[in-house]
Amino acid sequence: MTPSANWQKSSFSGGGDGNNCIELAAAPTTLHLRESETPTTARTTTPTALAALLHGIRSGRVGHHG
Repeated sequence: MTPSANWQKSSFSGGGDGNNCIELAAAPTTLHLRESETPTTARTTTPTALAALLHGIRSGRVGHHG
């Protein structure tokens, strides 16, 4: 991931300049995610894998442990 990537904050982060948000940058076939508190550490995924994760979270199958 190049430093010149166009990082965008999550819409859930609010409008402030705080460092408490997730940022996303898109490349032709991948997505890059990072936490604003640690911008030098990014994770790479595909749109399909991220969509599957978000679907699992929304449906309650991911993230809830009894």
